[in-house]
Amino acid sequence: MDFEENEDINGVRFSWNQFPSTRVEASRTVVPMGALYTPLKYREDLPTAAYDPVLCHQQNCKALLNPYCQIDLRANLWICPLCQNRNPLPPHYQNITPEFLPLELNVLSSTMEYVLTRPVQQPPIFLFVVDLCQDEENLAAMKETLVVSLSLLPPNALVGLITYGSTVQVHDLASYDHISKQYVLRGDKEYTMELLTAMLAGVALDPKAAAPHLGANPTAKFFVPLEAVEFQLTTILETLKRDPWKVASNRRALRSTGSALNIASLMLKANFMGFGARIMLFAAGPSTLNPGLIVSDELKEPIRSHSEIDKDTAKHYKKASKFYDSIGQRCVASSHTIDLFAGCYDQIGMAEMKNLCHMTGGTLLLSDAFTTSIFKQSFIRLFNKDEEGYLLMGFNANFEVKTSNHIKVSGLIGHAASLEKKSANVAETAVGIGGTNAWKMCAIAPNNTYAVFFDVANTQPLAQPTTSYIQFVTHYQHASGTYRIRVTTLPQQMGPSTDVNLAQSFDQEAAAVLMSRIAIQKSEEDDSADVLRWIDRMLIRLCSRYADYNKDDANSFRLNAQFSLYPQFMFYLRRSQFLQIFNNSPDETSFYRHIFLSEDTNNSLIMIQPTLTAFSLELEEPEPVLLDSVSIKPDRILLLDTFFHILIYHGSTVAAWRKAGYQDQPEYASFASLLQDPKREAAELLVDRFPLPRFIDCDEGGSQARFLYSRLNPSTAYNKPDDPFGMSGGAGAVVLTDDVSLQTFMGHLQKLAVSGSS
Repeated sequence: MDFEENEDINGVRFSWNQFPSTRVEASRTVVPMGALYTPLKYREDLPTAAYDPVLCHQQNCKALLNPYCQIDLRANLWICPLCQNRNPLPPHYQNITPEFLPLELNVLSSTMEYVLTRPVQQPPIFLFVVDLCQDEENLAAMKETLVVSLSLLPPNALVGLITYGSTVQVHDLASYDHISKQYVLRGDKEYTMELLTAMLAGVALDPKAAAPHLGANPTAKFFVPLEAVEFQLTTILETLKRDPWKVASNRRALRSTGSALNIASLMLKANFMGFGARIMLFAAGPSTLNPGLIVSDELKEPIRSHSEIDKDTAKHYKKASKFYDSIGQRCVASSHTIDLFAGCYDQIGMAEMKNLCHMTGGTLLLSDAFTTSIFKQSFIRLFNKDEEGYLLMGFNANFEVKTSNHIKVSGLIGHAASLEKKSANVAETAVGIGGTNAWKMCAIAPNNTYAVFFDVANTQPLAQPTTSYIQFVTHYQHASGTYRIRVTTLPQQMGPSTDVNLAQSFDQEAAAVLMSRIAIQKSEEDDSADVLRWIDRMLIRLCSRYADYNKDDANSFRLNAQFSLYPQFMFYLRRSQFLQIFNNSPDETSFYRHIFLSEDTNNSLIMIQPTLTAFSLELEEPEPVLLDSVSIKPDRILLLDTFFHILIYHGSTVAAWRKAGYQDQPEYASFASLLQDPKREAAELLVDRFPLPRFIDCDEGGSQARFLYSRLNPSTAYNKPDDPFGMSGGAGAVVLTDDVSLQTFMGHLQKLAVSGSS
């Protein structure tokens, strides 16, 4: 089974598809042993069982029955491949035969899903938290999108509404006398559970007293089934007005984002702890009130920059981050998710608030305004449904990694929080969220991908190659109102690091993405220059170990096919917006990193090394071309996909023909078709992408062309020694940059690799 086939079937890709046999050998592989796993990856033929799984009786294992178990039909036993424990078959399994096996023992059931018999006691809950400090046009567009989204929610979903400006308004949706009632709370106060109880008179906010049945809960006035209040909620949304507090010309609006989020999280915790819920925040600017103040309301105080954060001179940053982190931790403990939608040209404090989404698995979306298609279409896509009409989102998920005793779990990098579960298979050295083998994912979607890292437990070499096993178990609340378990069980070969099969098992694409996730994780804590040096050291060590070369002879350097693309992935990663923060705000950097940490291998590679496709009258079909300045030609149209941007670039000749109107003349039908081809291709890319990319249509020499030039390998840069002004007449455009080219980068890499220097 090849790497991509394994991903299609099991939703997983390993950096090394064979593990070394000892811990020392594992440390020498340079690239850590890890897997990119998509728990809810869509499969048309996914085996699904409508009963509870059979578990291993070993207390420290509890692995699920799977195709790799040995079955002793005579003794009515099954042997767990992870811990070798002998377990009795359940009574209703004791008549099975080799010809008629339960679904979970079928060889094709390495990944399967159980629909548990225990139903969910609560429908999903959606609490909208809306910023009213915005201009009328932006507010109107946001209200329109929210009203449309109501028709996409399950009719039985519980909904609530909080609006905020200088104060916080909690809307009473259960007032059936056609009078819109609100509880107005201070926007500059951090309410405790007890204080909020006193303010919301008659509402018991004691978690122990909160019953899971709506009728028994006195806070029903704030969370009501959508089918009962859709008309009333629609009316309230449509009649929302701007915050009435007047804003002086030298001031920012008084915005109580922190207080609104605090109140929202407390209300959900009080009533729906342990049930799937989403707080959806729509922010049109930074919080200017404590708690959670991002910047003061005085315009003379600029919002913090990357430089100020790095130098520790951003006076509100640490306090605000600590406050929002505490709300995130509360939501994790309650199994609730926070989604953050920003519709503002300015920063809104996403850098301080990012952990709200990181920890809870929420959506982070950055757009210039709520009037943009990026916001409107991305938000609506969040409510996509499957063939049966259920939302493509899971709630309240627990993710656990079980392994054979030869393998330990180092940690996870992705949008999750540790469940602090200690187990014998937890490694001493942590990577990402470590020290556990189980994580909480308050929200989970079919495209969400997590990086899981492993270590080898053995200190002594194995006498012979052996097979160990890894089992991924995801327990989650399905939108249909059922609890489900998605389980993937995989065999993992283990052998000496000198084994030629180890090098052949290297998946350079998965490895590049895993190393990128580690680099991004390091970037949150370390200086960016240190992270770049770490990437360089790891790359040099990998090439020194696995390339073929004669010592100190760079010309003899060769990488086999399994490793040949890895250096260029690292080259483009070094230049990417994930590590290069110049010309990006802290909010933009947080947004880009958040999206990267949730995507699968293919989408992640597009973000690292964008794809470039050429269209020309000389070509019968569009063809992929190098992401290089030599690919720019006057008679070409280029389509660039960076994941966040889709750009169509017209060469100078094509642009001149288009401006002359040749496409409107019948005899130039082929040229008209050429102009439409990249647009059709771009439309196909836009169909399933989340979030919706920004679409750019530009010509050579235009200001928007900078988005393409900044991504190209500058092999024809102005500082090229043999042709500093690009006057040689060669193909390609001159890129004005001081960045080294891929060719120069590879030259230095080869010299350092063959010298053994890192």
